[in-house]
Amino acid sequence: MSPLTKLTLALSLLLGTTITITSNHWMMAWTGLEINTLAIIPMISKSHHPRAIEAATKYFLVQAAASTLVLFSSMINAQTTGQWDITQLTHPTSCLLLTTAIAIKLGLTPFHFWFPEVLQGSSLTTALLLSTVMKLPPISILLLTSHSLNPTLLTIMSTMSIALGGWMGLNQTQTRKILAFSSISHLGWMAMIIIHNPKLTLLAFYIYIIMTTSIFLTMNTTNTLKLPTLMVSWTKAPMLNTIFMLTLLSLAGLPPLTGFLPKWLIIQELTKQEMTTTATVISMLSLLGLFFYLRLAYCSTITLPPNPSNKMKQWSTKKPTNILIPTFTSLSISLLPLSPMILTTI
Repeated sequence: MSPLTKLTLALSLLLGTTITITSNHWMMAWTGLEINTLAIIPMISKSHHPRAIEAATKYFLVQAAASTLVLFSSMINAQTTGQWDITQLTHPTSCLLLTTAIAIKLGLTPFHFWFPEVLQGSSLTTALLLSTVMKLPPISILLLTSHSLNPTLLTIMSTMSIALGGWMGLNQTQTRKILAFSSISHLGWMAMIIIHNPKLTLLAFYIYIIMTTSIFLTMNTTNTLKLPTLMVSWTKAPMLNTIFMLTLLSLAGLPPLTGFLPKWLIIQELTKQEMTTTATVISMLSLLGLFFYLRLAYCSTITLPPNPSNKMKQWSTKKPTNILIPTFTSLSISLLPLSPMILTTI
């Protein structure tokens, strides 16, 4: 892919995200979503591998269906209320359709089926964009319409996402699929609290972006695609591998690290809303995800000697360490002591 093409696609992603976030009209929000979809598809299929073409096709079909539901929802609401304003979504059918459409775009259960397959068929850089940047427009629409969403449907889908994200990640050996199910689980936590405290959802999303970005950049540097490769990655960058282990534990939500902050605040908010049972259930379900995070961290600390073979040596790498890695890893590990200051801003 030529540099000009990459620049065009990157600017299109930025434009589509900006249009959706800043729009008040449903047609403009839909236009931004479509620009994003059309910009990311060439990035998914750029390797011309059959798996990449399959991933791009699945992504296009699913996103087209979700965008159609968004348009259908807004048209029903406009027909009955005469309003095209995003914040004026009041028709019950429109609210139900919009909740379903955004769940499809985010990959919430039971509409999660496309996300692990698309991530597995993409490169690590494209998978990073799919896990972070492409989630921002749907999350912004959810924030704008949080007062109109169906709370029962959203709570059920959130609980199912947390359960399935932990359960399906147990039997995976591909790191991209593990991070896909991790994303489904984290989005379940965000969707659970969005009706009660939208700002807390935004905080959890920002922290998730920081942690996921540092993990994907580290795996891209060490070229880690499978768990066996992760076991010999210490020979490529020993210090980076140690920091990678701490970042994984932070993504799991262990207390001394940054990832504990959003889960702590979400459980606290659910308790304030007299949803103690729901908070207990999702806390127990998050232990499923903790298992495969610990397995990843365990594999990253195993120091297996690289096996000699006739192939290109897996333990040698010529990729320079990305300058963004120290920044994101520092934030994903050490933000918890700043939580009192963060809490005053939300």
